[in-house]
Amino acid sequence: MDEDDASSARPMRVAAVLARKGGEDFAKPGKLVEVRFVKGQSLSLTASRLMALMILAAGGDAWRDISHRMRKADIRRSHKGNERIVDMLEELHRTLFAEDDLSWRGKKATKRFNLIQASWEEVEEGDKETGWIEWQFTADARRLIQESETYAVMNRQAVLGFRSAYALKLYEEGALRLHRRQPVWKVDIVGLRAALGIDETKYSDFAQLRRKVLVVAKGEIDQLAHFTVDWTETRRGRAVAELEFRFTPKDAPAQIVTVDEVSRHSAGRRARRRGEVEREVGPLPPGVEPPESPAPRAAPARPRSAKHGAVVWERFPDGGLQFGPTGQAAREIALKVGGGWDVDLIADAYREHMGSRLTSLSGTKLEKSWKGFCEAFYARRGRP
Repeated sequence: MDEDDASSARPMRVAAVLARKGGEDFAKPGKLVEVRFVKGQSLSLTASRLMALMILAAGGDAWRDISHRMRKADIRRSHKGNERIVDMLEELHRTLFAEDDLSWRGKKATKRFNLIQASWEEVEEGDKETGWIEWQFTADARRLIQESETYAVMNRQAVLGFRSAYALKLYEEGALRLHRRQPVWKVDIVGLRAALGIDETKYSDFAQLRRKVLVVAKGEIDQLAHFTVDWTETRRGRAVAELEFRFTPKDAPAQIVTVDEVSRHSAGRRARRRGEVEREVGPLPPGVEPPESPAPRAAPARPRSAKHGAVVWERFPDGGLQFGPTGQAAREIALKVGGGWDVDLIADAYREHMGSRLTSLSGTKLEKSWKGFCEAFYARRGRP
């Protein structure tokens, strides 16, 4: 492929445009998203983030056979030193990826390769924040970039906000499929493990994989991404054989909530995701790490009905919305903003959407969550 052909590749044109805008969004070529790990290998969360930042920094020039550069300060964020950058670079160098190919005899073969060819890290005696790293992508990485016809638009703050490497990888898969306007991803268990880089020795029981990987990933994606993710499981006998993921773009109100969330400090994010009481955290001084968990606080007083003094919004009802003060209050909201849909139908969808998080919601947080879901349900489906 000559330079003119390569420069005309759509992902690179989009990457160049996004780079010129100077925002938080960037394009990752589709073939880099879908390239699979060699069996038994995967990238850690920090190395996955660094790779994403490298793609962002390279922008529309990622396909070129040149060196790319980035400040260490753009990588290290809240870390106290740069020693982890060395670990991340070395991990990227030694991690192998695989793709189906043909041998020199025309036989089916598996090709293994790296994505990083060489890297340089400045060794600073003074302020380590001023240092730079430099790297070159391998010929195989550049080829994948050139051959990509689609791309995933990702957000830098969202990428840096993920705390699960599996969640970040599923986020990339979802962003790619939404851009293709193919929001459904059907994959068997072997393919899912290969795509997310789940070691074959981990989570051999699907119940563990669901709880430790999928539920965690869904929680983070629903909170930080411009879309939500759900899945259904297909069984053969008693074993789960295939999954169907569905990625759904968020409506405007939910997008605003997401933008606010990714711009906030990560401390307290898990509590916010679970609907728990959390402490507001402002910018921390350099070198100061956030606490492991917020200090214990007294439980807030339960909101009470102005008319009768009965406890309202104590817990979302398990059954129909016609019994108890909370059920009746929820019913009134659904009738008012639910667009004419059956209130119990919306309630069932809400319970499924919230899952285990629903048991921790109460008070005004539960009321706002329910009202927002009713509005979003109507916005997505229109009137019945």
